[in-house]
Amino acid sequence: MTMQTATAELVRTSGEMAPVNYLNREHSVRSWLLTTDHKRIAILYLWTLIFFFTIGSVAAALMRIELLTPQGDLVTSETYNKLFTIHGTIMVWFFLIPSVPTVLGNFLLPLMIGARDVAFPKLNLLSWYLFIAGGALALWSLIRGGVDTGWTFYTPYSTTYANSHVISMAAGVFIAGFASILTGLNFIVTTHRMRAPGLTWFRLPLFVWSLYATSLILVLATPVLAITLALMSVERFWGVGIFDPKLGGDPILFQHLFWFYSHPAVYIMILPGMGVISELITCFSRKRIFGYAWVACASMAIAMLGFLVWGHHMFVSSQSIYAGMVFSILSFIVAVPSGIKVFNWTATLYKGSITFQTPMLYALGFIGLFTIGGLTGLFLASLAVDVHVTDTYFIVAHFHYIMVGGMVMAFMGGLHFWWPKITGRLYPEFLGKMAAIITFIGFNLTFFPQFIMGYLGMPRRYHAYPPEFQVFHILSTAGASILGVGYALPLIYFIWSLRRGRIAGPNPWRATGLEWQTQSPPPKHNFKETPVVTGPPYQYSAEEDDVLDVATLG
Repeated sequence: MTMQTATAELVRTSGEMAPVNYLNREHSVRSWLLTTDHKRIAILYLWTLIFFFTIGSVAAALMRIELLTPQGDLVTSETYNKLFTIHGTIMVWFFLIPSVPTVLGNFLLPLMIGARDVAFPKLNLLSWYLFIAGGALALWSLIRGGVDTGWTFYTPYSTTYANSHVISMAAGVFIAGFASILTGLNFIVTTHRMRAPGLTWFRLPLFVWSLYATSLILVLATPVLAITLALMSVERFWGVGIFDPKLGGDPILFQHLFWFYSHPAVYIMILPGMGVISELITCFSRKRIFGYAWVACASMAIAMLGFLVWGHHMFVSSQSIYAGMVFSILSFIVAVPSGIKVFNWTATLYKGSITFQTPMLYALGFIGLFTIGGLTGLFLASLAVDVHVTDTYFIVAHFHYIMVGGMVMAFMGGLHFWWPKITGRLYPEFLGKMAAIITFIGFNLTFFPQFIMGYLGMPRRYHAYPPEFQVFHILSTAGASILGVGYALPLIYFIWSLRRGRIAGPNPWRATGLEWQTQSPPPKHNFKETPVVTGPPYQYSAEEDDVLDVATLG
């Protein structure tokens, strides 16, 4: 790819050349709260997500401490119900779903397509305020006493029996859903209308393809969740018979509506992460991605097929055995495009000039964990196995291998990869590698024992359990402690790097994307002149760039 390259603006500070940092141009809180700069909005989202991630992590830590012993001796059963509801609700809707699109997507999409900003900058800012409003309502429900329905809000718990502030929590999720819709709409229009000259569809970075596919799901699926939560609230407030069979309703209808959104939501979480991994694998292999068109089309296939498989969450819900068979077959089919991506990443690595920098370690960790999660998903797509392991720790382990082992590893890999572009500073490479390895080890120690527990029959969402499962819970709690270190370490050295990190320069990784053709951090409008694209993406050459200049990375 050949592009017009913007010249980095440099100033001399403390004897070294430092980038002119757009983050430091305006220091007032008001300038941040009213900004329409996509890069600043991404940073606002980043700090907000760190806050919610901390709350969800504290709830998880309390659960793991409780589960060290078979007896429920730390919290009551009611409090434990509220803890796993807090953990699930906060992590799913206020961290996992928005993380990559709102932070990396917001910051990078205009840069990657050569645009000055997103299509609707004011809507972009509004989406953050809606997210904050939804999060505030969710926090209010926690402060007032919490929610004990589980993150799925299943009826009749949520409409009849729940002794909790379920409606305010649902309202928070409802409002946050509109923030997702605005983000998806913005990304779709930006991708269609604001690409640089010469940047055709099959010259787009694969991260942009994944954001586009994710945005389609956000716009089409999220309204279904909003309608479902609204109907739940109507029944709880006014006793209208929608889901309660005593009033002529159907409780299974709630599950159909909820999972029609929530299974595509899995791909809202994981598709952007897959796009990040494509960028990391090709950069640190110094090779063009193997089967670019197949990887791009696989993102779209996942987005479309994801709407057809919601029923595999309901194999034990008394749905028709014929419907179960159809959903089982479709669930196997939706695994195919994911398999294509893993195959193509592996083929890209083959005979590549690989360097094991921090982002690459996270990418390799993603491939390993996501593959385990995906293969165990095929177990759950099989009716007989699913009946055996439904509502056991096998489900917990599978979900976390996909969502946490997959999405969070990708998010952290992307954050490390683009951190020099975001801040203009480098982090300590040794500590970054340590964090990636610690996270990988801690995650497997936490969740792999749960596959064994689940297969042996340990039910999820119980705070007391038979003594024979204690050794597995001890391993999981020990792993969670290690995982916590792996997550905390980057926060420490990222903050440190903001003031003391080495100057990164425009392109420390020698990457080929448009975002690397401007200074770090980028100027307010990204490029001095609109770049022109005249070639395909990922034009790496192992011969010309045999070894990455590690010395520049600290």
